[in-house]
Amino acid sequence: MYYENKKDRNKSKFAVIIFLSLIVILLCIVIIKLDYSKEDSVTISSEYEASKLSTNNEENMEKEPQKIVEDVVKCVVGISKLEQSGNSIFLADVQQKLGLGSGVILSENGYILTNQHVAGNKYGNCYVTLEDGTTHNGTVVWADINLDLAIVKISGIKLNYINLGDSDNIYLAEDVYAIGNPIGIEFQRTVTKGIVSGINRTIKLVDTENYMEDLIQTDATINEGNSGGPLINRNGELIGINTVKISDAEGIGFAVPINIIKPILEKLMSNGKFEEAYLGIYGYDKEVIPYLNSNLNITSGVYIATILPDGPLFNKEIIVSDIISKIDDTEINKMNDLREYIYTKSPGDKVNLKIKRGNQEIEKEITLGYKN
Repeated sequence: MYYENKKDRNKSKFAVIIFLSLIVILLCIVIIKLDYSKEDSVTISSEYEASKLSTNNEENMEKEPQKIVEDVVKCVVGISKLEQSGNSIFLADVQQKLGLGSGVILSENGYILTNQHVAGNKYGNCYVTLEDGTTHNGTVVWADINLDLAIVKISGIKLNYINLGDSDNIYLAEDVYAIGNPIGIEFQRTVTKGIVSGINRTIKLVDTENYMEDLIQTDATINEGNSGGPLINRNGELIGINTVKISDAEGIGFAVPINIIKPILEKLMSNGKFEEAYLGIYGYDKEVIPYLNSNLNITSGVYIATILPDGPLFNKEIIVSDIISKIDDTEINKMNDLREYIYTKSPGDKVNLKIKRGNQEIEKEITLGYKN
């Protein structure tokens, strides 16, 4: 009797153990399933967030150029030599009638950069129309016909102005935007997109013996009224001023690099005026020399083509065909290098020129003149 009871009790214990084991197994299965479910949820959530982030990034990439260009457009102005009457000027000869062109604001107090052929010569007047439609009297405070650049001043405070880029650091196939007034007020602030197609380009101006050097070539569409408008990079920084296009070819336009005017703007902003120092020569980059004389082979420096009689180099034993290789401690390989350095100086300052003449090297100290 005792044995039988003990046997029954053992069976009961065994059954309890089996039951508890099954419960533990079931709990483990449930926990594992929950973990898998959680991992799937995390994975799905992560994939969703990644997808959402990717979509947002794509939207931001699409919106970013739009926002940048919209900000720059506020800095672009129309420039006319004659005051507009308010009537439609959607005419074929609008540029000839009004001298209409473009410009871009460089400072909040009203310095504006444009082409010389748009604004005219120093001390001349023009009319400047801002993005808000208001028209202001402008005075040309500096101009250079050889660079085809001019700086106009209008009265103003807290104006929208563009940030300057570095035209020495542009590269081929870089995205750029050209902004300007291609026909008239009906198409003002037109934006075209392109790339930098070439750097340090030299072109001969039609019906003249003059050359424009060190230009930025772009395939962004540039029409006549775009003259003086900005060429900007993808960051909205000004890298050049649109100036000319090849009339008998599509997709070939040119802009003057912005670095050339930085010393001028700095003096205007700090002193309220710019007194231009004067060396009194016309010179050419080595890229232009083959146009002038195919027998000349110049690998560096600037070739002196003309010495002006009112300049400080006249009667200083420097002659046409001499090559300026250095000014003070700055090496010179482009005419714009020489201009940019002279712009940092003032009339009456002394500079040292290093000249190459055949196998000779000549050094001359020159006192810079004043350019009217």
